[in-house]
Amino acid sequence: MRMMDKASTIKIRVVNLYKSFGESQVLRGVDLEVHQGESMVVIGGSGSGKTVLIKCIIGLVQPDEGEIYVDGLEISNLNEKGMNEVRKKFGMLFQWGALFDSMTVWENVGFGLRHQTRLKEGDIRRIASEKLALVGLRNVEDLMPSELSGGMRKRVSLARAIAIEPEILLYDEPTTGIDPIMADAINDLIIEMREKLDVTSIAITHDMKSAYKIGDRIAMLYQGRIIEVGTPEEIKSSSNLIVQQFIEGKSEGPIRIVDPALLTLTSRSQRRGERDEQGKGNY
Repeated sequence: MRMMDKASTIKIRVVNLYKSFGESQVLRGVDLEVHQGESMVVIGGSGSGKTVLIKCIIGLVQPDEGEIYVDGLEISNLNEKGMNEVRKKFGMLFQWGALFDSMTVWENVGFGLRHQTRLKEGDIRRIASEKLALVGLRNVEDLMPSELSGGMRKRVSLARAIAIEPEILLYDEPTTGIDPIMADAINDLIIEMREKLDVTSIAITHDMKSAYKIGDRIAMLYQGRIIEVGTPEEIKSSSNLIVQQFIEGKSEGPIRIVDPALLTLTSRSQRRGERDEQGKGNY
């Protein structure tokens, strides 16, 4: 696990982000910073807005209010052409793989290259094979997605995500739907991709074993806001009752909020340096 230097570059910055669908307010003022080369994990219960958050970051969902910065560029109001340029920085592993059933494995992996470059089909197939080998798959190029196991589909989806050599990788519930052994293999693969490709990562999950293993820092999303950010060790020892209930697996039902202050971001790494400036440590 790598510790982020306080002076390190902010790769992604989310400021006061709001998003509603009809009368359902999903995001209610999300603030989050992700450093260059960092692996950030966002945890939270089902329906907490984790997927909506990363879809806003990649431009698949338009926020109602707030700002999103990628490499210092505010992207939330870009036109489609500008957003397409920004998306070239991103690769995304969708929750269920999102492979095209009518395409072979190599055609799936090469999908982004085919649409974003002028490479010849032979070159696209070669790159697809290289990326498949990088995620531990060989001699599967001509198989169809229906012929793959759940774990293999996850790997193919990851190969597709890295085929365009992105600067940022987004993972939507990367261990969902696979057995514990394969889930741990996917966790190892996420760490390997970060180290080999030097990418910035954001993973959303409710799997705490995965969060602790792959995250440099963990942020908890609750009732549409980030209520705590810290290293895995800081999250494990959190004094926030909501965080405690979640990581102990006791958050299936409604959580009674004892103290409104629990909804305030409580990043220990900030509090230590700003103990005398109460409130300024909050994003």
